[in-house]
Amino acid sequence: MGHELRMERELSLDFLRVCEAAAIAAARTMGQGDRKYSDQVAVEAMREVMDTVPMRGRIVIGEGERDEAPMLYIGEEVGGRNAGEELRAGFPEVDIAVDPLEGTNLCALGANNAIAVLAASERGGLLNAPDIYMDKIVVGPSCRGSVDIDAPVKDNLKNIARRLGRDIDDLTVIVLDRSRHKKLINDVREAGARIRLISDGDLSAGISAAVAGTNIHALMGIGGAPEGVLTAAAMKCLNGEIQARLVFDPERLGVDRSKVPERDEVLARLKEMGVTDGALLRGVRFFGAGKRTHSLVMTTESRHIRFVDTVHVEGGPDAVIRF
Repeated sequence: MGHELRMERELSLDFLRVCEAAAIAAARTMGQGDRKYSDQVAVEAMREVMDTVPMRGRIVIGEGERDEAPMLYIGEEVGGRNAGEELRAGFPEVDIAVDPLEGTNLCALGANNAIAVLAASERGGLLNAPDIYMDKIVVGPSCRGSVDIDAPVKDNLKNIARRLGRDIDDLTVIVLDRSRHKKLINDVREAGARIRLISDGDLSAGISAAVAGTNIHALMGIGGAPEGVLTAAAMKCLNGEIQARLVFDPERLGVDRSKVPERDEVLARLKEMGVTDGALLRGVRFFGAGKRTHSLVMTTESRHIRFVDTVHVEGGPDAVIRF
């Protein structure tokens, strides 16, 4: 068994526990209107459980630089708590990218598509993207190789439609509802495609674009660079494609032409956990004797995509379990 496959099997369940903890903590704040508090409890819960994972982990994408974030900051060493030095030396070295609560506003408002996300790779397998903007185009496996981030929007939509065997006016494109996307939105509309504008959550939207049956055919526009790396990890698992470039000035759209690493350079195991209901995942549900979570676990080495539906039983022997 290869080293990556062995690490994947040993740590997948642990990483699932990490995302579950963040999602449950955030879900208890749903609709309270305080996005900072929702994010805070998700971070604290994720960090506490992550320290129990038998690994020598390093945060490469997290809550920001050390001075800005008390935990899950970039460069922070995590995992292997209470393990002796000799035992810890045998743990795998892992790079980790996290978004403990993607869609903080969505959670605070009780809206759909808030998720907790973690991506992990062997050391050096994830790009340490700065916390700036990134221009992106994301498509699914059927359209891989048919788009070009430098091409006109209409040309990309024509190619996507051709690959899918449909007309442009049958396509739906997800775009963040931002003033910087005024021209992009006009270009999509003039080409004849439909648009779904979202207030937040372009990571979950990008994943939806790569999954058949969601009726989302592409994501276009400028969002966060860290979310772009997490999306790239998902595309590696789903055989989709992301093309992206860093944007240093979102007003003038001056860009660095250096791209995110190609999909084959991003080896990752992605865990995604629903906080509120969404296109792919149901949110956390609470009942008298526990709670129920819905997760998506994607791996590259074993080529598995698992939907994990978990009932967490907290009551005693007489607890009534709801399925």
